[in-house]
Amino acid sequence: MTRSRHSANELTVEEQASLTSGADAWHLQGIEGHGIKPYMITDGPHGLRKSKSSSADIDLDNTVPATCFPPAAGLSSSWNPELAREVGVAMAEECIQEKVAVILGPGVNIKRNPLGGRCFEYWSEDPFLAGHEAIGIVEGVQSRGIGTSLKHFAVNNQETDRLRISANVSQRALREIYFPAFEHIVKRAQPWTVMCSYNQINGTHAAQNHWLLTEVLRDEWGFDGIVMSDWGADHDRVASLNAGLNLEMPPSFTDDRIVSGVSSGDISSDQLETMAQGMIDLSDRASGAMSIDGYGFDVEKHDDVAYRAALESMVLLKNEGGTLPLSSHSSVAIIGEFARTPRYQGGGSSHITPTKITSFLDAMEERGIDARFAPGFTLDDEAQDPALTAEALQAAQQAEQVVLFIGLPSQAESEGFDRTTLDLPAKQLELLDAIAKVNGNVTVVLSNGSVVSVRGWREKVSAILESWLLGQAGGAALADVLFGRAYPSGKLAQSIPLDIEDDPSMLNWPGEEGHVDYGEGIYVGYRYYDSFDKAVAYPFGFGLGYASFSIDDLRIESVGPNRVEVSVVVTNTSSVEGAETVQVYVAPNDSQVARPRHELKGFQKLHLRAGESRKVKIALDERSFAYWSERFDGWHIEAGTYGIEVGTSSRDIAQSASVELEGDGMSMPLTEWSNMHEWRTDPIGSQILRDMDEKGERGELPQLLKDNAAAEMFLDSMPINSLTVLMGKDGARLTAYMLEAYARATS
Repeated sequence: MTRSRHSANELTVEEQASLTSGADAWHLQGIEGHGIKPYMITDGPHGLRKSKSSSADIDLDNTVPATCFPPAAGLSSSWNPELAREVGVAMAEECIQEKVAVILGPGVNIKRNPLGGRCFEYWSEDPFLAGHEAIGIVEGVQSRGIGTSLKHFAVNNQETDRLRISANVSQRALREIYFPAFEHIVKRAQPWTVMCSYNQINGTHAAQNHWLLTEVLRDEWGFDGIVMSDWGADHDRVASLNAGLNLEMPPSFTDDRIVSGVSSGDISSDQLETMAQGMIDLSDRASGAMSIDGYGFDVEKHDDVAYRAALESMVLLKNEGGTLPLSSHSSVAIIGEFARTPRYQGGGSSHITPTKITSFLDAMEERGIDARFAPGFTLDDEAQDPALTAEALQAAQQAEQVVLFIGLPSQAESEGFDRTTLDLPAKQLELLDAIAKVNGNVTVVLSNGSVVSVRGWREKVSAILESWLLGQAGGAALADVLFGRAYPSGKLAQSIPLDIEDDPSMLNWPGEEGHVDYGEGIYVGYRYYDSFDKAVAYPFGFGLGYASFSIDDLRIESVGPNRVEVSVVVTNTSSVEGAETVQVYVAPNDSQVARPRHELKGFQKLHLRAGESRKVKIALDERSFAYWSERFDGWHIEAGTYGIEVGTSSRDIAQSASVELEGDGMSMPLTEWSNMHEWRTDPIGSQILRDMDEKGERGELPQLLKDNAAAEMFLDSMPINSLTVLMGKDGARLTAYMLEAYARATS
């Protein structure tokens, strides 16, 4: 971040302290005499949620009109960072109109468990996909001089007891699963702000975690913006300032504690000045966009961006016999209240007042498509009305095709609580079963923010379109995809399990007695399902279309130490236009540690005309092959063979090959606690063992036990300071020789 023309050392301690807390629930603290403006910051992440109220109260409903783009549950399925960037640009333009300096988003926490209440506003179960897509939002917003707030750092993966719970996670799981999306965006896009999470991480609240906010975020990753608390996440301002938290939100009116903390030495004056300077720099950085007066965004243009984002957010899960697209010449029955009353966004702090809203029925009417509608059910928790069932069955019996809109009503998922089941409401499933018995041509359109179970009913229908939550233009996008004016191209950013009990995190969900153990470690989502051959309903990365494609001519070229470039040729083999997403997975072979079957390390989406071919090149860097080694306390690339898999989902691999890597050559220092296997596989240790064997054959040293399977098994695993267990004094002599020789070789 460019340093401000204003300096914190010109301020009093009281003024510096005031900058580290908000003026109210939505405004930064200003100091007008020093040119520091009290700019507004407010919610995203899929559009602007700015309160109409002139008070500082938190009012989630009375908000200014803004474009409601598809939440991350939908947009993540586009696998299109450039589209995300367009959405970000549009959101920034609306912030400029409304004088909002920072929009709070995107949220890139991992979907550890599909029951998580905020899965609808998080991007993926996969950190590579989450980081490489959501970066488009950050780049787009900030390209217009508006700030973003990357959130919630870190390990905010559930709503249950979210303000207090300690997420107990291994260092390796943090580094491989829960940090990489944040790390990628910080290093590549430098979001102006990062919002810390409510929860504790291994016993320390994120807002007070010096290791998290300073050592990792700033020192390792080079973050140069400010860190703010989630609303109410700062419980000790002195500890938080020392940890590296610049801004408490909303204010707790405790500036006096900071001032007294400086006087007592609990906070150094340098630390307070640094945190305050960050706030001054943020204010100065926003001044350009905030000085634009009279700006008005183009409502129709932004609605078009929302429409295109909705088109690419849908995932076609099933299309038996080419059921879709529908024929406008067939008689169609539209059943389900969601067709008339769309659920287009999630609940909680991200709830937006849209500039306009188009339901599926509205879009049908606009396009001159006639169809009979029956609501089928209500969106409340009341028992099913038999009259609604009868009406729906009559419509289904009289139609050639049925489009059944089902999903999760708003009360079923939201910020603030986690779901308890993957199942759709019982009355909707009962209606589906009854309709399938009277009409054999049923298309289901799903509306939901996180995955729902398809077990027990997907065999009864001809087509399934997962529409997620599509934002304000979802009705028009759905109509065009269902009737073939546009094509579906989404891919799952989240596996759909057969049963929630198949998810490994269920062993520790949602925790107990104030903590939750992430016992599954790195085996989240497809990393678990694919590694252990668990059946799923639909795999990560899956999605059908109206076109068909081939992936051929896989080539792998070394472009540097432990770096390769992967290329394939993608061809649209059908007679219609469509899109395919090429996905590259890296599959470690032999490893000294447990590693997933494979991991996504690259992707590219292509829109191709009928018969068109295009060559795709995807670079894999060192991190593509590395794992986080707790022994080395860093990223480690083992030498050996790695599989390169190119496909259209984690389980639909079209081409594969292998590549040999030299590795990074890292090795741990050998000590008396290193076992014989570690000595043999170390370049220095192995030479010492060879020399020792030669001396043993010449009678200069005792010989290690040979041709004794039981003894060799023990030797392989025991530290060398235990050789006396098998060899008595001779063992002690060999241990001493090995350590002395190693000391000479490494001195």
